[in-house]
Amino acid sequence: MAFESEIQDQVAELNARLRNATPQEILRVAVETYGERLAMVSSFGAESAVLLHMIAQIKPDTPVIFLDTGMLFGQTLDYRQQLAARLGLTGVRDIRPQYQDLAVHDPNADLWKTDTDACCNIRKVLPLDRAILPEFDAWITGRKRFHGGERLRLAVVERGEKDKVKFNPLANFSKEALEAYMIEHDLPAHPLVAFGYPSIGCWPCTKPVEEGQDVRAGRWAGTDKSECGIHVERATAPVEVGGDI
Repeated sequence: MAFESEIQDQVAELNARLRNATPQEILRVAVETYGERLAMVSSFGAESAVLLHMIAQIKPDTPVIFLDTGMLFGQTLDYRQQLAARLGLTGVRDIRPQYQDLAVHDPNADLWKTDTDACCNIRKVLPLDRAILPEFDAWITGRKRFHGGERLRLAVVERGEKDKVKFNPLANFSKEALEAYMIEHDLPAHPLVAFGYPSIGCWPCTKPVEEGQDVRAGRWAGTDKSECGIHVERATAPVEVGGDI
């Protein structure tokens, strides 16, 4: 319990210190505090270029975890390659689901039709746990409060699963600030943004949105699901499907 208390105190101190800091200041503190034990997780989605550009200016060899679920749009895979090269990011890691998980629980690649939570668990949650838990003490996300839902009360620094510290440098950023940053630094947009996709995940569960809808309205549209499970508090550790993490 002493270790757990230490993590809570550390998160509280960092959050108090950084709650009004700029994203760049938050990233610098994260890098200075955790060094090689820090990773960024990025979907290389509609808004990802901003945070990726920021970390590239500070520490371009930062490990960047990219979850290739096997269900991503082809445009996302192309964008990941092109953006990483343009920004000079040398630490991008493509993380995929374990073969045995898919073979046993989703052999026809249609689990998303009947159980989206289970599909996300196999293709996102478990692969990320396996990538983060053994090597890193802290990680960086691109979540923002203006996305609404459970993200409205998002802290700049929080305690994540398995006592990992999570930094959310863009928590305070507005949509307008993101767009201004993209323009200022001439960052390329994800190709699907022009087709009405302001938030992009796996192709079966991502739809374009109509004008005036929330940014994430096209994610699992028609259901009450709004998160894949990575950022959802779990009462217990996720059920292991294909072996030890």
